Amino acid sequence: MDDYVCNKLTEWGLSDWIDRFKDEGIDKESLECLDDDEIPNLITKTGPRSKFKKRLKLLRAEQNTTNQDNTATNDSIQEHDEAADSEQAEQNTTNQDNTATNDSIQEHDEAADCDQVLPSTSNANDQGKRRMAPQCESSKWPAKRRRDAALGSYSEHIILSDVKSIMTCVYNRLCLEDNTKLNAFLKAKISDLKTDKRELVGVFGKTGAGKSSLINAIIKEKNLLPSGGISACTTVMIKVEANMHNQKYEAEIEFITKEEWKDELWSSLLGNNADQERDDEEYCAMVEKLTVLYGEEWRNKPTESLMDNRHFREIPEFVNCRRKILTCESAKELSAKLVKYTRSNSKEGAGKDIKRWYWPLVKCVTVKVPNNELLQHVTLVDLPGNGDRNKSRDKMWKGIVGSCSVVWIVADMVRPAAEAESWDILTSTCSLMGNGGECQEIHFICTKTDRVDNLDDHADVRAHIFKMNMLAKEEVCKEFSRIPNIKKHFSENCLKVFTVSSTEYLKQKILKPDETEIPKLQQFLQELNDCHSETLNYVSGAYGILSLIQGARCREVVCKKADVCSDVEKKIRQELGKVRKAMEEACMAFEKCLCEGVEQSNRSCEKQLKSVLHPRMSGRGFHRRLKCVIGNNGVYKPKKGNEINLNVKLASCLTDSIDEEFRNTFPNEGKCGPFKGVISTFSLDTEMLIHKNKDVELQLIFLKTEEEKIKIKLHKIIRDLKKKIYNSLTETIEKTMQECYDKAVKFSGTDSLKNMRDTVERHVRFSKSTMFEQAKDEMLAQMKGLKERVLQILEETMQKSIDLSLKTDDFSIPDFATQLEMVKLHRNELMGSADKETSLICTDPAGPTAAL
Repeated sequence: MDDYVCNKLTEWGLSDWIDRFKDEGIDKESLECLDDDEIPNLITKTGPRSKFKKRLKLLRAEQNTTNQDNTATNDSIQEHDEAADSEQAEQNTTNQDNTATNDSIQEHDEAADCDQVLPSTSNANDQGKRRMAPQCESSKWPAKRRRDAALGSYSEHIILSDVKSIMTCVYNRLCLEDNTKLNAFLKAKISDLKTDKRELVGVFGKTGAGKSSLINAIIKEKNLLPSGGISACTTVMIKVEANMHNQKYEAEIEFITKEEWKDELWSSLLGNNADQERDDEEYCAMVEKLTVLYGEEWRNKPTESLMDNRHFREIPEFVNCRRKILTCESAKELSAKLVKYTRSNSKEGAGKDIKRWYWPLVKCVTVKVPNNELLQHVTLVDLPGNGDRNKSRDKMWKGIVGSCSVVWIVADMVRPAAEAESWDILTSTCSLMGNGGECQEIHFICTKTDRVDNLDDHADVRAHIFKMNMLAKEEVCKEFSRIPNIKKHFSENCLKVFTVSSTEYLKQKILKPDETEIPKLQQFLQELNDCHSETLNYVSGAYGILSLIQGARCREVVCKKADVCSDVEKKIRQELGKVRKAMEEACMAFEKCLCEGVEQSNRSCEKQLKSVLHPRMSGRGFHRRLKCVIGNNGVYKPKKGNEINLNVKLASCLTDSIDEEFRNTFPNEGKCGPFKGVISTFSLDTEMLIHKNKDVELQLIFLKTEEEKIKIKLHKIIRDLKKKIYNSLTETIEKTMQECYDKAVKFSGTDSLKNMRDTVERHVRFSKSTMFEQAKDEMLAQMKGLKERVLQILEETMQKSIDLSLKTDDFSIPDFATQLEMVKLHRNELMGSADKETSLICTDPAGPTAAL
């Protein structure tokens, strides 16, 4: 048995049968030759045997289309090494490739019953960055065309695998040729062919709202995430996504560093020891963590000894700064193992026998579920409500919240519009998700709609549930439109309200499945998945590259290319001028808004400061809280309630002044994209030029693919940098305030509260004439930097593509005409029409309310 068979069985989730295949001496060749009547002798169980037959069938279909290409490439390599006649070698390769094409087309006609296999499209370490693409006409998130029926013969997985094999052969062949400028460019372009990443759906909700049960019901894994228990709560971020590598249930546990835990210990137990009391919230939270992690014995030990490695024998990954991997056969088994890493105060079910809990040391858990189409391109993230006091976890929390395409706010059905905690979460995070993020839709999900008391008649119960659901939706919509802070970042069209019952969806005693509205959320996730077009993006990119190769070999179009080049360069100058103008207008609009914000900040900053330094709360409790605020650079996260952020308060007039203009310039929702759609509408009019200049069609096809790819890249750059630009106002204020924070935190003893207040107030009074101006200048400088970077990337990338497609000839490049025709065939299949040329690159949508 060789590694090939072992790897295949592992990939197919059949690793339990490796020893059996090894005993029978099954290697790569014998695996591919297995007859159906021989398989039962190797795999005795019906379920695994059916899975094996399906995978083997797909493997053979894939290899039938690529083997001839590989043979052609190997022949070419051998002929190159032997220095045989090059023209004859290329002719032999072409003849073999033609044979491969005929065989592939025949396979295409015969494989109509080939089952679909979902492609492995995500990186497990990817934190959620989706391509942001040009936006166009529809105002709904479009469902991707269901290509299974349209393709007929090939699933997208097989097409993608086929085209990747073709491009690997092309790349290997190019490596054998002289490394000319065009050759190096082509190899770089092939290496740069990429696939999509994942959409993030953030799930918020207070303890007991039913987040875990909701996620379990939606992905049809009843026992996956630990749930239940009034006092138990999820304490860490949990990502749920598809396992694209094997058939196991897996969890990847990422810990905070040992140094971060030491800092947390020192700051909580030693940092402010003189001022702490036993009822201090910060101290009590730390006591809970220490007790679950070390047991009661921590109270009698010196703080330094708590860092001894003997306390972490069960989790050596924490000591060695590695991730812990849990692998299980079932969701229930994984759930039981996860409890100690994710839950607090759980004395029920799997938690009742646990003596040591490790959730205080966990940064994030990624749960991977096999065979789940809803999670193919989507990651659900169960999020704590208002971040974390641990700086490392809080930084990750903010990054994930800012990267969510959609946010689900989960609330109990009992008066959801009046549930303060849910609305506090939404209000406190809306700037992170809106102008400071990329969220396009907010789903308010009312859970436990099946809870009805004092009604026995089945019809009455159903009628009551439907009535209460309608009332809940109306109340939530009214509350959403009433809160000013939310309206700064989101339109009312962004909100959707769902009334769900996870219990009824599973048991169906009173409601039908559709009436629980769980299927609506499943449909939404499916549409979110369907918006991704990994295969089409890759295939279209490959088509453009192969078009450039064949175009460079054409000797008879040299003169024609010069004329077309002149037209294209003139057009790109015009389009760059449009982009520059739109971005400069945005900078001027920002400057006008910020000037007004600076004036307002100077007038009201002391009032804003007073709301933090002199609240209604007084006495020793406030003294300790203010000490925490100042000691943490102006930020304090209580265990319950909203974050206190002095820097945000001081920057509030600046952010208020810019919010509307910022949202119009960088819309997360809508049709046009950033800068009033000038990037989305950037065009070299290649289709018109193709119509007029058929002789250089191949070169223009390449330019069109490059144009669409660069727009996708620029949208991603703009999306990432706009978050930094928006947050720069608060960050500049924090830097300016750092000096007074460092000074004020040193006060202790009598009058320390007065001294802290006086120090901060005095600093703001003397700094306000420059502090807000500096914040304004920093934001404008970053806007200018964004403008320059976008223009530079756009001009340099397109000019290089023009130079190498219309100003460069390389007749030494091998002939890949057959490969071009094969990729074109696949591309046309994916697009649904052999003549459709309107979009060579399928771009991802900006979100559920914008078709791109």
